[in-house]
Amino acid sequence: MDKVFEALSSTPRRKILAYLSGSDLTAGEIAARFEMTKPSISRHLSVLENAGLIEGTKEGQFMRYSLVQENLVNTLNGFVQEVCPVSRPLKKESRQKGDKSQ
Repeated sequence: MDKVFEALSSTPRRKILAYLSGSDLTAGEIAARFEMTKPSISRHLSVLENAGLIEGTKEGQFMRYSLVQENLVNTLNGFVQEVCPVSRPLKKESRQKGDKSQ
């Protein structure tokens, strides 16, 4: 979970995620939307990929990136469940019922 929040701590990385939420993009298409060097974009993409938020697939000489929506949703849901005052008692109750059934 730490890698995800580290990845989300950067404005350019959040913008990349927003762009990818609309459609899959090549690294070049992503870079064209920013005023930074391609190596900088590549580093941002690498952080997002290492956090499991995006995945790149090779298409000829290009890398096409897409969101890994399941990972982002599950990570954020897990975080919300930990800090939500309503969810904590429900999770505790669920664990206790699970212990009794064993």
